[in-house]
Amino acid sequence: MNNTQALIKLGVPKGSLEEATVSLFGRAGWKLSKYSRNYFPDIDDGQISVSLCRAQEIGGYVAAGVMDAGITGLDWLAEGGHTDMVERVTDLVYSKSSNKPCRWVLAVAGDSPYERPHDLAGKRIATELQNSTRGYFADMGIRVEVFYSWGATEAKVVEGLADAVVEVTETGSTIRAHGLRIIAEVMTSFPALIANRESWKNPQKRAKIEQLSLLLRGALRAEELVALKMNAPANNLEAVLAILPSLNSPTVSPLRDSRWISVETVVQIGLVRDIIPRLREAGAEGIIEYALNKVI
Repeated sequence: MNNTQALIKLGVPKGSLEEATVSLFGRAGWKLSKYSRNYFPDIDDGQISVSLCRAQEIGGYVAAGVMDAGITGLDWLAEGGHTDMVERVTDLVYSKSSNKPCRWVLAVAGDSPYERPHDLAGKRIATELQNSTRGYFADMGIRVEVFYSWGATEAKVVEGLADAVVEVTETGSTIRAHGLRIIAEVMTSFPALIANRESWKNPQKRAKIEQLSLLLRGALRAEELVALKMNAPANNLEAVLAILPSLNSPTVSPLRDSRWISVETVVQIGLVRDIIPRLREAGAEGIIEYALNKVI
């Protein structure tokens, strides 16, 4: 549950990162219980109190010490000017969730004459990422007018309100669906666990934040891995082992029936469909695949 005397105050992003973050915490070993219209979820750790906030705000709260730690995107950390004001503890790339690394891209109308950022000198750019966009063009010595978009950013070009937009995308499909064309990438972003500098100096708080970092990274690592367990014929064990990649080395254990050996290993999930038929051909039986919560 939440505790006003908790060791650390943690900011969890509300919105697009919310469900992926709650799920990640569950796999890491912390249960977050949300309630309707409540921005303070319960967590089954008396040393942590949690606040749901917009990702855009968390960097500022952590930098100011209102929160000891939080999860936010590198884009919003940079946008708020807080990148150098907080400790970037660990990057949290949600590889299997909807929150994969994303790109902020510069896009123009599909039939426009603009081919590169320099072609937009003196033009109007619409975006939510105002400060970073200004910095992007300033670094190249290009003078543009950047104005804030409150939503439906792609439509600003179609409506003639802007000459180009800087918008976030993963695959570019939404950009293309609006008749736009990407001409440059402004920045790549993904979630990160950050900490307040003073909290990071506190041994107790740092130990708790490092515990969060270790187990969250373990849960993320497990997203791409599965465990395989099987019985292998003793007389063909080397052929079975030759098929199996592993983090270190497969676990091999004798069985009561000396003609068989138990083999267990961890492999990349994308390899399983090719490995299992080969294992069968090598004589392996009773092949079991199971998911992992954490790999440390």
